[in-house]
Amino acid sequence: MAALLDPAAITDYHAHIYFEDAAARERAAALRAQLAEAFPAARLGNWHERPVGPHTMAMYQVAFPPELFPTLVPWLLLNRDGLTVLLHPETGDDYTDHAEHAAWLGQKLALNLEMLRKQPG
Repeated sequence: MAALLDPAAITDYHAHIYFEDAAARERAAALRAQLAEAFPAARLGNWHERPVGPHTMAMYQVAFPPELFPTLVPWLLLNRDGLTVLLHPETGDDYTDHAEHAAWLGQKLALNLEMLRKQPG
């Protein structure tokens, strides 16, 4: 059995809001405005109109502290308007956070995880 991990290692959470076409982008923009109003402590990242990093679809990121998890995540569950959302913790291990500690709201998308693997040296 693997050693248990301490949730205190989570410094932040990221929610990646994905969109695939103009209609979904409009819904993502509306969701972004609603998130900003409902959760002013959340940090809204830049729009990425094409895949970036491990993400294989256009998206933007919402970063938020652990204290917001009990309110922001249920809000996203109910208000994501059919958009796909990747939710993951920030523990300092990008690969594991995206590959093993992640939760999906909506469709699970493929990620380019190999780019997150730590290189020796």
